[in-house]
Amino acid sequence: MAVWIQAQQLQGDALHQMQSLYGQHFPIEVRHYLSQWLESQLWDAIDLENPQEEFKAKRLLDSLILELQNKAEHQVGEDGFLLKIKLGHYANQLKSTYDRCPLELVRCIKHILYTEQRLIREATNSSSPVGGMMDSMSQKYQQINQAFEELRLLTQDTENDLRKLQHNQEYFIIQYQESLRIQAQLTSLATLPPADRQLREPALLSKRATVEAWLTREANTLQKYRLDLAEKHQKTLQLLRKQQTVILDDELIQWKRRQQLAGNGGPPEGGLDILQSWCEKLAETIWQNRQQIRRAEHLRQQLPIPGPIEELLNELNSTITDIISALVTSTFIIEKQPPQVLKTQTKFAATVRLLVGGKLNVHMNPPQVKATIISEQQAKALLKNENTRNESSGEILNNNCVMEYHQTTGTLSAHFRNMSLKRIKRSDRRGAESVTEEKFTILFESQFSVGSNELVFQVKTLSLPVVVIVHGSQDNNATATVLWDNAFAEAGRVPFLVPDKVLWPQLCEAINMKYKAEVQSNRGLSEENLVFLAQKAFSSTSNNPDDYRSMTMTWSQFNRVSIMQLLEKIVSVTFSFNEWISVLPHSIKHFNHILGFVNKQQAQDMLMSKPNGTFLLRFSDSEIGGITIAWVAENPNKAGERMVWNLMPYTTKDFSIRSLADRISDLNHLLFLYPDRAKDEVFSKYYTPPLCKWHPVKCVEANTRWLFLFSVAGVTLSWTGTETLTSMTPWMLRGTWKSFSGGPSRANGVASSPDPPPSPTPP
Repeated sequence: MAVWIQAQQLQGDALHQMQSLYGQHFPIEVRHYLSQWLESQLWDAIDLENPQEEFKAKRLLDSLILELQNKAEHQVGEDGFLLKIKLGHYANQLKSTYDRCPLELVRCIKHILYTEQRLIREATNSSSPVGGMMDSMSQKYQQINQAFEELRLLTQDTENDLRKLQHNQEYFIIQYQESLRIQAQLTSLATLPPADRQLREPALLSKRATVEAWLTREANTLQKYRLDLAEKHQKTLQLLRKQQTVILDDELIQWKRRQQLAGNGGPPEGGLDILQSWCEKLAETIWQNRQQIRRAEHLRQQLPIPGPIEELLNELNSTITDIISALVTSTFIIEKQPPQVLKTQTKFAATVRLLVGGKLNVHMNPPQVKATIISEQQAKALLKNENTRNESSGEILNNNCVMEYHQTTGTLSAHFRNMSLKRIKRSDRRGAESVTEEKFTILFESQFSVGSNELVFQVKTLSLPVVVIVHGSQDNNATATVLWDNAFAEAGRVPFLVPDKVLWPQLCEAINMKYKAEVQSNRGLSEENLVFLAQKAFSSTSNNPDDYRSMTMTWSQFNRVSIMQLLEKIVSVTFSFNEWISVLPHSIKHFNHILGFVNKQQAQDMLMSKPNGTFLLRFSDSEIGGITIAWVAENPNKAGERMVWNLMPYTTKDFSIRSLADRISDLNHLLFLYPDRAKDEVFSKYYTPPLCKWHPVKCVEANTRWLFLFSVAGVTLSWTGTETLTSMTPWMLRGTWKSFSGGPSRANGVASSPDPPPSPTPP
């Protein structure tokens, strides 16, 4: 069902939120009449942070305006006439608004569609029986919204009390002025004759006594009102602290943890729209209460009454300032992290966002954000509030950026698009620590004021740990450092401490997450695969998964220990466990038919029970990232006996020349993918379509060798060899090509043809 049809069925607060998405920046009528067209466009294909994508956005803007104009032209009748005028007006309005900034239109529509889908999803989850996780999330969101409603009512209540207090105090001041006037009249009686004074004095004295008695009672009442109001504010601030703790210390920290795991291939951390809406509600409520407390303080100064209220108001003002400071500093976050493996002299990007910037009107005086790279030790000192004297550990080019406010989405963010690490200053390394184990971080900092410079904030935030490399050969070990840190970092840690050893099942979970992301599949490593890895990691022969559950692996083992030894001791290979893991997935980006972690003996046992021509694909023990094809066939040296053959491993370089699927297609003796699927059924969709047809022109026998003439794209070529034509494929041809007609001579094969597949070797 179309999103817009479902959006129209929303009710209550969800409907109100949906309606609030629209306005002059994007009228709801445009969404209604162009719903199908809007939902069919590839808005997500445009990178909003890439200025070069602006021409795509401009094309979409032009198409949108054209669709509106066409829709307007087709309106007929009396109602159609009015709609025609309105749609034409909207077309002109959108063109005027976004013609110079078409990327903002894309940002606006993406935000609208995403929010509508979220509201529909939340409404569906709340009305249908779903999993316990969604129920729990919905319940948690409901609790947060209920707390906001309670805060709204409390704030409204204190606002009403404050107005009542102000009204009573103003009347008190009027009566106080009346008492002063009476006192002045009594004083003036001294100048009158005694008879006149005796005549008028009793009435004035009585009136003064009445007013003073009222003032005394009213002063006590005002004091009580002030104390009651202060107690209500205390209750509100307690609830505000609790709500802020839930949002900042629970929800925002969880989002940051998901962002960190996403660096290891975990699911995306999700958008910030919900978190921003909560933080903005917090900011609005905090600011309203702060203004109320300031007004109460002004009333106290206007009419000082002895009592504890002065101390209470000072305490309330200090508390509310601490709360808003915590909110502002905690919501200055990194929306898009810089790359965690950072190569010098290479361009990189990052995005910083202030979740409460729009609500506090920070954008009225846009702040500037500065990025600096600092070491692990400098990060520790920074969190301890020690003076680091603005030291850095390197030089970043293009490291200053002004925060921009996007009115359509209400976000205030700084997009660093062209940063580059010019140089890095490394610290003295500990013991045997290598450069790929040294962690840095990007420090983003800014300063801005809110409330007409009433409060000035200096905000700072640190990126996830960054490992700096200068050469591609360091990438695997740097990735290992990042993977270990992302997987096992604890919330609130001292930068950037991680456990030195972890249980094997914990490491398996991290490896599995990375593996699924690299192969772009939901199919993770099976228990058999993990046992195979454990055997390699711990130099064990046990096939029982339970034997490894309580075993631990240290960081040193994961990063450095040489564990690859070929079975049968044919070849000895030394490389790190992490390097072996990290390179494998690059070989299998396009399909998931590789059996994977199976050694040569296991492959032989599996294939010997299958028909001839059955083959499987497994990761090589001896070649980093290599894939070996094993198949069962007759033994040519012994009639009636079968054996398993293994090709020399294919590498990433081989696949860059000719894909794995095409190589499997070339090998005619491969018939069934283990256990029993026809080869073409599995791999045909990955075959490369032929660029030309091979037409045999002439076939001449000469001294038991064959001469074949082929016509290839109008060029006649010859080939000599001992195989017959029917047993060969173009990619298996060996010999010398010579041009007979239609083109220049090409010695040693066609220039664009890859090397033939490796020859089979016996096990």
